[in-house]
Amino acid sequence: MRSNTIRIGTRKSALAVAQANLVAEALKRTGTGLSAELVLKQTEGDRILDKPLLEFGGKGVFVTEFEQALLRGEIDFAVHSAKDLPMELEEGLGIVAVLERGDPRDVLVTPASSDLSGKKEIIIGTSSLRRKIQIEEIGTAMWPGALVRCENLRGNVQTRLSKLMEGSYDGILLAAAGLKRLGLWGDSRYDYHCFDCQTFIPAGGQGILAVEGRLDSGLEAVVKHIEDEEARMCLSLERKILRHLNAGCHEPIGVYSRIKGGDMEILGISRRGEEIKRIHLWGEIGELDRLARLAADGLA
Repeated sequence: MRSNTIRIGTRKSALAVAQANLVAEALKRTGTGLSAELVLKQTEGDRILDKPLLEFGGKGVFVTEFEQALLRGEIDFAVHSAKDLPMELEEGLGIVAVLERGDPRDVLVTPASSDLSGKKEIIIGTSSLRRKIQIEEIGTAMWPGALVRCENLRGNVQTRLSKLMEGSYDGILLAAAGLKRLGLWGDSRYDYHCFDCQTFIPAGGQGILAVEGRLDSGLEAVVKHIEDEEARMCLSLERKILRHLNAGCHEPIGVYSRIKGGDMEILGISRRGEEIKRIHLWGEIGELDRLARLAADGLA
């Protein structure tokens, strides 16, 4: 950290900047007298848009540049969508703060007033295997008699919405949290079909912002003020489950947890071969390790 300024690393997309600003504003509200500046970087994942992530490195392609910058001392923190974080972080780095979870749901976005009923084939844009298996399953009930086919879609949110409006897809799947953080929720150009988290299970960490930093930076006292205990607990559990499953972005796996009445509820989906497995578990918040193993066993 230079003087009283915290340097926050972020990708250049409008969503990444908006999310980094949420962290900057949270830090400002702590009353520590610190200010924040954003350090923008383009990652390999941002540069290569014509291939699915699983073809060139998986989730780490959005993170590596920031981890190296943290280790070199060029930035103090990096802000990530928690669902984009790989299971293993660079040695000496960790998730030093977790903000309150945003909307975890997935959303099907279609052009306003479009009518997909009666179509023989419906093309959905998504690069996520998790979303693909679920929309193909749900689609048979949403559009009886139609074949639901997913085609690869990458790029930032605005790019994806532009491709939707150009007619490349009948609908696209996005995260509700991202649309809200960009101020696009309720935009009259689009219709939104929001799935509840039991019908359409989110990715592990979806809706959560994770702040990555050096574990020996001495800034622990700064970030503890923006930590949300419930979101940390849920993210920790979801990542434990994914770690047990050795899951990256190569497998269609969804896992979501929430605290209800003092207990932990866990929802999960996976596909192994041609078989789709689902879990719905309850347990005490003091037994996260046991619950993670139980959930992973049910999805393996």
